[in-house]
Amino acid sequence: MLLLLDKYLSRSTSSGRRSLIIAADYVAFVGALWSAYALRLSDWYPIEYLVPAVWLFVVVPFLGVGVMLALGLYKAVLRYMSMRVLKSVAIGVGLLVLILYACALLMAIEPFPRSVPIIFGMAAWLYVGGSRLIIRSYYQWILNQDSDRKRVLIYGAGSAGAQLAVSIQSGKEYTAVAFVDDDPQLHGRLIGQLRVHDPLEMPNLIEQYQVSHLLLAIPSASREQLNRVIDRLNGLAVTIRTMPSAAELISGIAPDSLRSLALEDLLGRQPVPPVESLVEVSLLDKSVLVTGAGGSIGSELARQAQLSGATTLILYELSEFALYSIHQELESRKGEQDIQLIPVLGSVLDFGRLRDVMQRYAVQTVYHAAAYKHVPLVEHNVLQGIQNNSLGTRSAAQAALEASVERFVLISTDKAVRPTNVMGASKRLAELFVQEIAQQSQHTVFSMVRFGNVLGSSGSVIPVFQRQVSSGGPVTVTHPDVTRYFMTIPEAASLVIQAGSMAQGGEVFVLDMGEPVKISELAKNVISLSGRTLRSIENPAGDIEIVYTGLRPGEKLFEELLIGDNVSPSQHPKIKCAQEACLSAEFLRATHMRLLDCIGSNKPRLARQLLAECVDGYTPAASQYDWLDD
Repeated sequence: MLLLLDKYLSRSTSSGRRSLIIAADYVAFVGALWSAYALRLSDWYPIEYLVPAVWLFVVVPFLGVGVMLALGLYKAVLRYMSMRVLKSVAIGVGLLVLILYACALLMAIEPFPRSVPIIFGMAAWLYVGGSRLIIRSYYQWILNQDSDRKRVLIYGAGSAGAQLAVSIQSGKEYTAVAFVDDDPQLHGRLIGQLRVHDPLEMPNLIEQYQVSHLLLAIPSASREQLNRVIDRLNGLAVTIRTMPSAAELISGIAPDSLRSLALEDLLGRQPVPPVESLVEVSLLDKSVLVTGAGGSIGSELARQAQLSGATTLILYELSEFALYSIHQELESRKGEQDIQLIPVLGSVLDFGRLRDVMQRYAVQTVYHAAAYKHVPLVEHNVLQGIQNNSLGTRSAAQAALEASVERFVLISTDKAVRPTNVMGASKRLAELFVQEIAQQSQHTVFSMVRFGNVLGSSGSVIPVFQRQVSSGGPVTVTHPDVTRYFMTIPEAASLVIQAGSMAQGGEVFVLDMGEPVKISELAKNVISLSGRTLRSIENPAGDIEIVYTGLRPGEKLFEELLIGDNVSPSQHPKIKCAQEACLSAEFLRATHMRLLDCIGSNKPRLARQLLAECVDGYTPAASQYDWLDD
């Protein structure tokens, strides 16, 4: 019978389905009135009472359908019906009780028990509302039989989880099988038709119900809570999706929108709102130039400059494709904004072009983000790394000095602290060059901002891990104990802008990167978030193996952010200010000339020795390109 009804409902038009529901309600009202007499008189066929009231069995159901029609009950889609519909049914039935009393009086029906309308009201509410619940439950049962729907656990049995369960049960993608929640008082209880379990039971529940997805319904979850969830799922092939965070909900994202859990959710910190006055100092109504504008940090600095009220934004980039991409993106976001976007192809080694661009557009703030940052590549291309990172920075800073720019901010790296590789040493030398030029400056405020890895950048290990997992593994990690600091790109760019605004001249600002993260743990998280399992001695049947390849040339186990102890707090809780030792201008100028000679005569070995003379802690290592010195 139900299958025939399903076929009819699925094939019929909306007007046909509405007619069927109206007919069903008419029968329900007749049955409710009959039930009222039968229950009141304890007799299924009280003929002496029914015969005088025969007109009630015609008029009241007809009026009942009219009342329900006026309340809009026949516009509701039953498969998505909420409890609000039952309230509307109760209001309609209440009106019908009054109508029944009025009809009995007007028609002078005798005998007419006074309790019949009350019993009729209760029966009508049960029959009309109950029939709708039955149809809705039937639709959900049909949907739950769909083998293509993914079986899911919902983590979080609060209001967000209950709302998510109702939403997905009405959809066609997921079927919820149970809740899990950290609150022990909820364990064993039912929310809707789903039982709440202890999170420790997740492995058994996933196996028992063949769960493929875990849906996180904890919008206010901290990073620590999310990491605990990942730890509990270690070794289980389940894909994790999450509801929008509290901030995303405020921004207007629908509560039932689900997205994949990203590593940014696990590794980032709780964001600190920017100090707007510090942002405005460098960007509001300013002409801003970003070198390396097509890179991960440079492009984000450009985006934030556009959003924060810069009037002119010069995108300075060597790569044509990268420059085209960021320029097109910013143009598409421009809208009614009064900002001039200037794409400029050029090298930071071209001092004349840099100075002319700064002068022509009256640049007030420069963010120097252009750099070679891949440690192994720079280690094998020593002269090119020094030329771009060190001499390019000196060129850009000197151009800013001669163009009377207000602020010049160098984007540095934690690898510049006691470096073990050419990339870090070249960036430390870049800092020294900026400090040298800062001492000459009377108008331009020079500063440096030093931080660690950013999530999702071109040099990050995360995209590499993700590609390795998607291709079936193995995931390669250099060393089990290697650790790194991580920060999201938007947060890093925001803090760079605020740090540059606090500068007085020559300072090194260090961003609070939080706690360092083990790269091996990061690799395990990438595997878990991809819905795969880790293959190990404990779990030989896992999907993806981690292989340790050994430290690469110039790579350190641990990174540092400070060279000395002369560090003080700043106006921002996530930014520290360091005053670090610098070298004499004469020595640095001589080093500059000697490095130019090394580059011109292809002498990478001598160039590394010159770096060692300038950079504290750097000891040159042998390179496969030392034959160039022979």
